[in-house]
Amino acid sequence: MNPLIAIPMGDPAGIGPEIVIKTLADETTQKTARCIVVGSRKVLEYAMNYPGMPRLEINTVTEPEEGNYAPGVLNLIDIDNVDMEQFRVGQVSGMCGRAAYQYIEKSIELANRRAVDAVSTTPINKESLKAGGVNFIGHTEIFSALTNTHDPLTLFEVRNLRVFFLSRHVSLRKACDMVTKDRIIDYVIRCTDALRRLGITEGTMAIAGLNPHSGEHGLFGDEEVREVFPAVEELQKMGYHVAGPIGADSVFSQALHGKYNSVLSLYHDQGHIATKTLDFERTISITAGMPILRTSVDHGTAFDIAGKGIASPVSMMEAVRLGVKYAPAFLKE
Repeated sequence: MNPLIAIPMGDPAGIGPEIVIKTLADETTQKTARCIVVGSRKVLEYAMNYPGMPRLEINTVTEPEEGNYAPGVLNLIDIDNVDMEQFRVGQVSGMCGRAAYQYIEKSIELANRRAVDAVSTTPINKESLKAGGVNFIGHTEIFSALTNTHDPLTLFEVRNLRVFFLSRHVSLRKACDMVTKDRIIDYVIRCTDALRRLGITEGTMAIAGLNPHSGEHGLFGDEEVREVFPAVEELQKMGYHVAGPIGADSVFSQALHGKYNSVLSLYHDQGHIATKTLDFERTISITAGMPILRTSVDHGTAFDIAGKGIASPVSMMEAVRLGVKYAPAFLKE
């Protein structure tokens, strides 16, 4: 039986409803996944009237096991939390921010009790969350709190390239200060465990260099000499298959072509640029290190094109595909 994927609909005013409908209308998705949407029936019906949108039969259920996972059917847990008289596509809205949070909350609840195999998330809007009184800045923080996970890991996957991040949304100055021996050791240990849970047990993890050419032994930047090299040496003594630092201008290409099973990027943009330049739409985020599996699109709510029927569902399809790919190994734990 195909894995069962929960899809929270995302911000109702963004492109989430549109890409969810298009993804569930996709023949490949229908053949490989069973998807249960958590969202608003009224908004989904409204979105099916956008230009060029496919029509699906909405089947409202209370539990995923009640779904009819046949082609042409959108199975929905309906959370009726959008006042359509106030609803405006493409605008920041506290009502929509609260609604998006409630869809995520329900999806996590389903995953926590193993009613679904994975959660594949759609975009939410930080301003709308704030306007709605939701005290989280994004998905990662919500999943961290609702799964009781401290410092979950971010893993990007695109084609054969997997990239972890030593730091995320901090200034570049602070990111440099976070490149420490102890932090690198901690992350490599946890990233290796995360890969194992996904079924990836072979290969070597590479640590990207921070400075140009990894600092040329301290000629222009000594973070590699002080922090990265000692961390790699200690990890190797502990039995971890890790290499580095490897110059960031080459390590991502090497990993893409199979030399490494993953790369630990030392700051946010270093890994984001590498993956998104390779293939923006197919770069998928996996939140690792949690008791549940979460994959996600890595784009925003795109308010500027919401409601026009032109949003690409490719990233959403890829997020579901990776949920299907990794759920069997992940759930063996």
